[in-house]
Amino acid sequence: MKTLRQILAGKSGQLVTVSPDDQVFHALQLMADANVGALLVLDGEQLVGIFSERDYARKVILFGKASKDTLVREIMSDKVLYVTPDRTVDECMAIMTEKHFRHLPVLDDKGKVLGVISIGDVVKETICAQQFIIQQMEKYITG
Repeated sequence: MKTLRQILAGKSGQLVTVSPDDQVFHALQLMADANVGALLVLDGEQLVGIFSERDYARKVILFGKASKDTLVREIMSDKVLYVTPDRTVDECMAIMTEKHFRHLPVLDDKGKVLGVISIGDVVKETICAQQFIIQQMEKYITG
């Protein structure tokens, strides 16, 4: 099974982040432009939170707040679980399933943000690994 380092190496595009002092509206625009469901919240290079569609739905819309009058820091999730690049896809799947997360930041041992793994990345890799195993079994059976 692949490690997160391998998955991140295969991902294209730049990591999209937001500042805790940005307006929620700006964060939503960035998410829409990048077609992502969450953004890491960085203060400089330091990870301070994660902002997701779920945060927006539960902390802005339900409370009648306006996205142009609300700062990301007011609604972001500031207790962020992260993983290191040596973790496997299976380990991420277990964490995401248990915690009901759809995004996991990947940080190196010095706390530097390397990227984000989404549930889509994990499912895609799991399916690829299973397809490979099936192909190998078919070759064995027919060979």
